[in-house]
Amino acid sequence: QVQLIESGGGLVQTGGSLRLSCTASGRAFSLYVMGWFRQAPGKERELVAAISRGGGDTYLTDSVKGRFTISRENAKKTVFLQMNSLRPEDTAVYYCNADSTIANLRASRTYAYWGQGTQVTVSS
Repeated sequence: QVQLIESGGGLVQTGGSLRLSCTASGRAFSLYVMGWFRQAPGKERELVAAISRGGGDTYLTDSVKGRFTISRENAKKTVFLQMNSLRPEDTAVYYCNADSTIANLRASRTYAYWGQGTQVTVSS
């Protein structure tokens, strides 16, 4: 069992930055592919970013490439999502996810474990 706790969301103006963090409980954090999903009101859930177990491979959805970065520190059981040049369309609840069976970082299927979510609001 893995518990995920997100932090770092908030309200920011267009062009601003936020850094989301997600810390996991339990052992074997390095066995899990980690992902960040987001869901805006009235829209489908979207895979924003994912990172491989060792951190050497990452995926970013096209709309955030060049603006967002995903990284992880396995010793601290933490994954990060650095978000720069934020836009109003980035407004959503962001969820941290973990799954030990993901083979393709681009796969947007439901991960095994989800955090409670953190709200990101970008004002225009």
